Amino acid sequence: MSLKLYEYYEGLGGATILIAIAIMFLAGFLFSRITKLLKLPNVTGYILSGILIGPFVLDLVSPTILSNMSFLSDLALGFIAFGVGKFFKKEVIKATGGRVILITLMEALLAGILVTVVIGVCFPSLGWNFALLLGAIATATAPASTLMTIKEFNAKGEFVETLLSVVALDDVVCLLAFTFASSLVEALEKGSVNISEILLPIGYNLLFLVIGFLAGLLLKVLMKGRSPNSRLILAVAFISLISGACILLNISPLLSCMVFGASYVNFAKDEKIFRYVDHFSPPIMLLFFVMSGMNMDFSSFMTIGLVGVIYFAVRLIGKYFGAYFGALITKSEKKTRIYLGFALAPQAGVAIGLAFMGQRMLPSSIGDTFLSIILCSSVLYEMIGPVLAKTALVKSGAISKEALESGKKKKEETMFSLPVLPVPEEPPVKSAEEEKTLEEPAPLSHDWRKERRGGYRFQIARQRNDKYK
Repeated sequence: MSLKLYEYYEGLGGATILIAIAIMFLAGFLFSRITKLLKLPNVTGYILSGILIGPFVLDLVSPTILSNMSFLSDLALGFIAFGVGKFFKKEVIKATGGRVILITLMEALLAGILVTVVIGVCFPSLGWNFALLLGAIATATAPASTLMTIKEFNAKGEFVETLLSVVALDDVVCLLAFTFASSLVEALEKGSVNISEILLPIGYNLLFLVIGFLAGLLLKVLMKGRSPNSRLILAVAFISLISGACILLNISPLLSCMVFGASYVNFAKDEKIFRYVDHFSPPIMLLFFVMSGMNMDFSSFMTIGLVGVIYFAVRLIGKYFGAYFGALITKSEKKTRIYLGFALAPQAGVAIGLAFMGQRMLPSSIGDTFLSIILCSSVLYEMIGPVLAKTALVKSGAISKEALESGKKKKEETMFSLPVLPVPEEPPVKSAEEEKTLEEPAPLSHDWRKERRGGYRFQIARQRNDKYK
């Protein structure tokens, strides 16, 4: 069903573009209010709103406008990666050591390998390029919903420390895996595997790692003495410049922007800029995820459904057993081994951004199917992710019974009770002498009016005795 409602305002020049953007903003905002009532992330609302106003339902935005806004996906990736970079402080990396790195490699790579093999064997018509890119994206984990649950219940302990470190490193593994997979796919698409064609994109990525590192150092120098607005402008300019340069070389801006953020936070020891960027980026992220929903292809829904279900289940299995064996090898506590994998279910930002890149690399016949699988599964993961994360935190003992009960009481009070206002205390009864002292003005130690021309001698202000201040 396509109503093509965009035809009612098409052909108005610049007004057409602004109306389309306004529709996307309003749709995303309204759906995020609905998902918030259902305790779901805003990302879910944005994607659902994109589906509603997209070509398969209301068709409120012209395909021409949508195609000309494709640059937003690369810019959004830059912002996402820059934010991930702040988690890579030297102190944190030294503290976590090799234990967390091994657990991360085990759970991420096992999920990726399982997805690649199962999809490649079960769906040979889609091709191994499709399976390889899907497996690379399967390694990613979205930290937002897990972090929200940890903060809500003030979860603490070894389990939480391990979880936060693994989630932060997960996206790094995903970016490296996708960089290698995309380089291999591009070489295979040309019909022959040439080592130089594989190494050249890797070389470009290594070059931009250096550029991102130097950009962080340069930004630190430029930030000195700048106002918050100027700092934000400089950070956005650097992110846009790095992302644009990556587009020219047909590589992902994720790695370079992530190194850019990590370099800055380690050199400058300043996290304020990340808060400034977080306040600036929501409109861009909203448009990005709404566009993601609008790009979903439901024409091949049966294929999407079957592949999507298998991808959804196999990735969860890989994450769980990878985390279990990684924790077992590193001799982590038993609760970490059993429950860590459940908290790694969510998948959104980085995965969706990479899905757009994968769509461009694959033939159009299966590229849309590839993007739709990631989008559909991301919505499902963001729905069950917070539930699984909370269950894992409770069972592992990271959330105490007191914190859990206080959280429930807090919700019940918010939902079913009115706030109790404090009863004002009656002022103490003063004696007649005290009342008389209050009424009589105290002599001023300094009268500013006496210093004025004309020598006014009248007191126009009163000063209380010390005991009544």
